[in-house]
Amino acid sequence: MRIAMAGLATSHPYADARTLARHGELAVWEPDAQRLATFTGEHPSAAVAGDLEELLARDLDGIVLTVPTPQVPAALGPVLDTGVPVFINKPAAATRDQLTAIDNLIRPCAERVLSSSVLRFAPAFRDRVIDPADVLAVRATVRHDVGIWATGYNPWQDTPGEGGGTLVTMGVHGVELLVALLGPEVSLVGAAGAIRHYDTLRSEDTGVIAMQWWGSGIPGTVEVLGVSEEESYTVTVHTRTGADEIVIAGDLGYEGTIDAFLAMVGGAPSPVPWEQTRAILDILVSAREA
Repeated sequence: MRIAMAGLATSHPYADARTLARHGELAVWEPDAQRLATFTGEHPSAAVAGDLEELLARDLDGIVLTVPTPQVPAALGPVLDTGVPVFINKPAAATRDQLTAIDNLIRPCAERVLSSSVLRFAPAFRDRVIDPADVLAVRATVRHDVGIWATGYNPWQDTPGEGGGTLVTMGVHGVELLVALLGPEVSLVGAAGAIRHYDTLRSEDTGVIAMQWWGSGIPGTVEVLGVSEEESYTVTVHTRTGADEIVIAGDLGYEGTIDAFLAMVGGAPSPVPWEQTRAILDILVSAREA
């Protein structure tokens, strides 16, 4: 099995590669010399390509795409042209223009494209099923500190018009979980963000996203808490009899996500319909616009 790591723009591809290396050979392209050196130090046998074109010219079985979000539309076309399954690290889009561009590219071949928060595949969550008829409201609470951005690290992630800022980059986890439970027939009701602690951020460190499902009318809320000593994710499902909490901590679903991608490499369709991923991205883009 030959898997290409197309870009190393965030921490995710390093974790992905540790799992993938147990299943086959790795090839990598990354224009940043320091990131590339970190990767090859951990995977000295990985084949290094000088540019994306050279990487994609190899005989590949799958591609993990992790370039800065503004660069995804330009890179995605050549990546999809290879015809192999593709995993796009989240979020695949953070602005309306970015979303429109990748939507046009992905729709004709959506069965071989996966883009998701890893939390969908976390053991504590992946097998959960709820009956919408029993639900009064849902809430997802995302606790993930963003203090590293306050130091100037990866400024594109913290810039609203590029990577979406905290509301998008961390909010995707909560929106993903709620859409996984209740489906993609959802629209934004409102959004807000604030800087409560990290004064040098370009976006926000605290936010809220409110949405509602069309058919059922169920309201949902995503709380984004970017000032936190511990990383954790909680989904609360409110019913007439009380509240059911799903807490995701420890195993966040990294290996489960790669297992799902490897199943695609083996011939299975994407486990997350593009309709769902597009709905998640639309909520995030709309929240950013709001």
